[in-house]
Amino acid sequence: MTKLSAEKQAILDAFQKHVDAELRKDLDTTLSTMTPDPHLNNIPTTIGGVGLEGVRRFYSSLLLAGKFFPPDTEMIPVSRTIDEHQLVEEIIFKFTHTAEIGWMLPQIAPTGKRVEIPLVVIVGFSNGKVTHEHIYWDQASVLVQLGLLNPAGLPVKGVETAKKMRELRQRL
Repeated sequence: MTKLSAEKQAILDAFQKHVDAELRKDLDTTLSTMTPDPHLNNIPTTIGGVGLEGVRRFYSSLLLAGKFFPPDTEMIPVSRTIDEHQLVEEIIFKFTHTAEIGWMLPQIAPTGKRVEIPLVVIVGFSNGKVTHEHIYWDQASVLVQLGLLNPAGLPVKGVETAKKMRELRQRL
């Protein structure tokens, strides 16, 4: 494992503090990890916020309402790239759809089904604070796993996308 420079380690530490606060549903600490004018965009759903108040509304409506992460959420690291101003993390995101997930599956009632998908988070930083988060995933793969999209005749997969990523991860 390569030792990170002090600057890159500071970015990783700031990111971990941000994620830990999200997982604890700690709105104030989550926002304290961000710059005064951040933005957050979940690409497939375009749900997020712009500016501190927009991001606060996003987190308040989902984080505090229990619509952010299901209780059994798992994030399995695949790869991470850090430069002086940005962190890119590729993970396998696993959960059981036991509650509405407002940023990923807004207004979709819980199906009780298990989901595993590759997910990419791109996080920008300035002076040790999060400037932005752009989060990408294949929404069709999620909907197939929930039984909400029939993949017949479409070039989409379900859990196979995560299985393939796990197989490839083992080659790294």
